[in-house]
Amino acid sequence: MREKIVAGNWKMNNTLEEGVQLAKEVNEILKKNAPKCTVILGTPFIHLADVVRTVDSKLVKVSAENCADKEKGAFTGEVSAAMVKSTGAQYVILGHSERRAYYHETDEILKEKVNLALANGLKVIFCIGEVLEQREAGKQNDVVKAQIENALFHLSADDFAKIVLAYEPVWAIGTGKTATSAQAEEIHAFIRSIVAKKYGQKVADDTTILYGGSCKASNAKELFAQPDVDGGLIGGASLKAADFYGIIEAFN
Repeated sequence: MREKIVAGNWKMNNTLEEGVQLAKEVNEILKKNAPKCTVILGTPFIHLADVVRTVDSKLVKVSAENCADKEKGAFTGEVSAAMVKSTGAQYVILGHSERRAYYHETDEILKEKVNLALANGLKVIFCIGEVLEQREAGKQNDVVKAQIENALFHLSADDFAKIVLAYEPVWAIGTGKTATSAQAEEIHAFIRSIVAKKYGQKVADDTTILYGGSCKASNAKELFAQPDVDGGLIGGASLKAADFYGIIEAFN
């Protein structure tokens, strides 16, 4: 059975103190209500070590939101995969649409980041997805196929098993628009078919594919009920413990 996951992505929000407080609140809720899925908090770099110490690792896993495409050296302001790992974080989010759009991260750069993350024992939440013009032109399948092939399909089957895919329709992030559950299922099933062609059906069946795009408590249950939607990568709704738990509860 593939893993069900609800992962929060705080983005550039919360001071250190606020982040630790939020992590505490999530941890307390989950202590009282054991989750029926893996729960991950994706936090800014400066929060990682403190959040790792704050949560019970049996209830909450911790992820960085990015890492560098270089191993180490004179790259002022960058944070390496080894540094992320040294905080106790277990995951890293790579390829988020905001990183691709604002910081011009290409498939080649992301391929390097994936390699370094895996080499340092991190699991990768790898984001893929199309912008509005691509969706309107009916090119969403071509876009996600290219993103997966170019950045991930050099990996062995064993390494690919450490990748969680997160489909994010870029047109639905922070816009209040959401892909319908049928649209989400259609593209998730397509993504799984691409993985099956490369690595075989068993690897594809074991690959967790998350939906990220204005997922909230009110629509999570319907989205997660789709056979190929294995959870969510949650932005805004992960910034309040009660809202975030409302989504986790969709698996209960």
